[in-house]
Amino acid sequence: MRGAGTLGREAVVVGGGMGGLVAARVLSDRFERVTLLERDFPGAPGAPRSGVPQGRHLHAILAGGQRVLNELLPGFTEDLDRAGAVRLRTGLDILTERPGFDPFPQRDLGFFSSGVTRPQLELCLQRRVEALENVRLESGCRVLELLASDDRTAITGVRIQREGRSETRSADFIVDASGSGELTLAALRASDHPTPAETTIGVGFGYSTAVFDIPPDAPREWKGVMHLPQAPLTSRAALMFPVEGDRWIAAFGGRYDERPPGDEAGVRAFAASLRTRTVADAIARAPLVSPVERAVFPESRLRHYEKLERFPRGLIPLGDAVCRFNPTFGQGMSVAAQEAGALGLVLDSVADGHGSLEEAWRAFFPKMAEIVDAPWWQAAVPDFVFPQTVGQRPADFESTLRFGRAMTLAMARHADIHKLGGEIQHLLQPRRAIMQPGVIERIMAEMTS
Repeated sequence: MRGAGTLGREAVVVGGGMGGLVAARVLSDRFERVTLLERDFPGAPGAPRSGVPQGRHLHAILAGGQRVLNELLPGFTEDLDRAGAVRLRTGLDILTERPGFDPFPQRDLGFFSSGVTRPQLELCLQRRVEALENVRLESGCRVLELLASDDRTAITGVRIQREGRSETRSADFIVDASGSGELTLAALRASDHPTPAETTIGVGFGYSTAVFDIPPDAPREWKGVMHLPQAPLTSRAALMFPVEGDRWIAAFGGRYDERPPGDEAGVRAFAASLRTRTVADAIARAPLVSPVERAVFPESRLRHYEKLERFPRGLIPLGDAVCRFNPTFGQGMSVAAQEAGALGLVLDSVADGHGSLEEAWRAFFPKMAEIVDAPWWQAAVPDFVFPQTVGQRPADFESTLRFGRAMTLAMARHADIHKLGGEIQHLLQPRRAIMQPGVIERIMAEMTS
């Protein structure tokens, strides 16, 4: 841990979700004070925040995100254990059903993640961050705008609304983890800086989430299920994880006219319409213990900040402010945590005399782009299998699909490639790791067999 105050007196983080909380932890090592501004007021412990409408839905903390949390907050996984989270051995505890493999071979891939609801995960993280002496969380604060210096080369503060009053706060460094990212875009336009190019993919995805008590006769050979669709024939999918309270949280998803309904009978019927009976049979005698929550995710969006040649000093956007993923693979929270961790490495380098705080964005944005690369492609390629998907398909889309099918076959056949694929999916390895000798040859052999 570095000495607080090395880089400045005051840092401000906008947004108290996963990215904002981890960023506050990172900044606490470098600034005398860190203020985290959150629009919501705190509710009941472990309850969804009103400003996060998707908070009642299934969220996953992937192993790569959990690793960052444990590095920054040693013992964090044990915090989750005490809160009732379920440890999930990757490749073994979640039964994966994919076309041609119902189920996919189950293997213990040597690492784990945790089954936990998003509110409980954020509560554990918030308690850890609030315990830091130089971090203060202020709720009920709506950030209206980011304030620029007189010469418009830097962002030097925020204007907020709290209890009906407007006030300004000065800061040496600001992280925009607000979600939409509109604060950063507005600040760029107001200060005559270019805004980033965007890649969008219209997916028309809808999902319904329900929570069930796990029945006494639940299967013992798995703890949860991931059912992938028979694309492009159908987009119907399901994901069911165990979480605290001896419950399953189940998400059912589909696109356009296959979006699942929002009532108990409807989701049970949707489960019965899947390619296998695994989920439907599991919940047949499982009592529903929550309302069915529905949501629509119209499009994925990636802002290419790494391509900018000018950017105001004193500002960093991260998390959903930069990239919003199709939620099917549960990548968003883990990517935000990894981005915040990468920001910490950049600030460490600055503190060691390499570069300056004013130019931190130049070092950070390429790192952020590398973090986003694997999860973006994991989501984008399956999206484009469906003809209704709106966006620019990759020029090599068909060959990418063939390679993906070959990798699936190689993962099923070879335990070490299965492990590597799991590590890439869980953000423990970059996408380029599949190119290593001894792996790529066996994947290519599946393409020609």
